[in-house]
Amino acid sequence: MSYFQYTLPNGLRIILEPTDSKVAYCGYAINAGTRDESEAESGMAHLVEHLLFKGTKHRKAWHILNRMENVGGDLNAYTNKEETIVYSAFLVEHFSRAVELLTDIVFYSTYPEEELHKEVEVIIEEILSYRDSPSELIFDEFETMLFQEHPLGRDILGDEKQLKKYVSQRVLAFTNRYYRPNNMVFFVRGKLTSKRVVSVLERFTDGLTQEIIPLHRDKPLLLPAYTKVVRKDTHQSHVMIGSRSYNYFDQKRDALYLLNNVLGGPGMNSKLNIALREKHGLVYSVESNMTSYTDAGLFSIYFGADVKDSDKCIDLIRKELKDLRENRLSSLKLSMAKKQLIGQIGVASDSSESLALGMGKTYLHFNKCDTFETIYKKITSLTSVDLLSVANEVLDEDKLFYLIYK
Repeated sequence: MSYFQYTLPNGLRIILEPTDSKVAYCGYAINAGTRDESEAESGMAHLVEHLLFKGTKHRKAWHILNRMENVGGDLNAYTNKEETIVYSAFLVEHFSRAVELLTDIVFYSTYPEEELHKEVEVIIEEILSYRDSPSELIFDEFETMLFQEHPLGRDILGDEKQLKKYVSQRVLAFTNRYYRPNNMVFFVRGKLTSKRVVSVLERFTDGLTQEIIPLHRDKPLLLPAYTKVVRKDTHQSHVMIGSRSYNYFDQKRDALYLLNNVLGGPGMNSKLNIALREKHGLVYSVESNMTSYTDAGLFSIYFGADVKDSDKCIDLIRKELKDLRENRLSSLKLSMAKKQLIGQIGVASDSSESLALGMGKTYLHFNKCDTFETIYKKITSLTSVDLLSVANEVLDEDKLFYLIYK
């Protein structure tokens, strides 16, 4: 597997992974997310994502929705803390159609006032639905705990009162700031040649100029750990335990990736699943996760259990964390952990959409993409000492935050 990389005169970076599939994926990865909003722009990045499909200088909303649907394709987008991704899936023969449409909505959307107010109501309903789901809400509130007043702690969906104040001009001001060719990557995966990809993008981005506006992001400060208990009228107790961890560029991130998989990854043989579910039958599900940003990261453990069992679950988790801090994995267990993670990555690589989106996001921040072979080498080179080191840094009891709904 090899990648083709190219930068247009307007600053737009292109990355292509040629495949033999007749189904292609392409899109824009934009280096702008929730953390790039000012305090007066809460929820703006996510609102923009909704409004991209509501009208451009060349199309009404109906024409946007039908442009790819009429040839059996798909058009989609999502927003997170540091990126907005707008992409399409289609048969390779419709590549030009997809590029033209994506370029139109990313660079020429008008964010009509009437549609803006409709989408604000849709997003408010989305906010209310999250509040009715403590197992989802707790993830956002835990991130707010770890980053507090920093933009990384801001809710992606925004605030209802603030959303209702927005007008088209405010939205345009945000996109004029960030939706520029040099602040994006165009990613492509499919049976396409580099010559065709460059030619099509040159045609449809003609007229866009390079205007570099430095992206300023303040690094979040480290905060002392604390426990927060929230009273909820729910049958279950929902609990998050975690700490700050490594950013995208920290080499220790690879060791934490493997350690996280051992502790509470998707495998039924994870240490937390065995301890809480298989041995004691206290939970339906328990998981651990790691999230990395360009200058910060977090590690977390989540479980939902009967209120009367939550303290016992926390004690069992502490025991597993203590074991990882104090004892190296044996050579056999380390070898098995590596094989499991490599196998999971290999299976996940069978999803073309996930690969295309991951490629776009990775190239946006690293200006390169790792092949499966590179990832394999990174994982297999890890030692039990590496895992022990990150366990003591990230899983230190004194650094753990606790958020408890009960």
